[in-house]
Amino acid sequence: MSRRTVDPTGKAALFGSQVAAAPDQITGGPHPYGKEALFSSPGRRAGTVVVECSRCGARTRVSYVDLGLRLALGSVWIPLQRHQHWMRCPSCERRRWCRIGWTE
Repeated sequence: MSRRTVDPTGKAALFGSQVAAAPDQITGGPHPYGKEALFSSPGRRAGTVVVECSRCGARTRVSYVDLGLRLALGSVWIPLQRHQHWMRCPSCERRRWCRIGWTE
């Protein structure tokens, strides 16, 4: 027979669960406060790029290896456009025009 305790203040629900944020949103170091915490994003991670889909609008951070596979398995590159690469979007998994943010 298991004994279940009642938590009248709800602290277990607030502080007992795992963090469910994306891995690129969790970084170590000093924590910003105020406006800086709300309107800033973590710095660029080494070995990754940001892929932006023209259709779904999602911005997804992928590794160089994942990007290389997506480009090698059927892609088209047309220069002088905002979204230059016809490739499989990492977010919606459909072939769409995507932009690769190399310096983001």
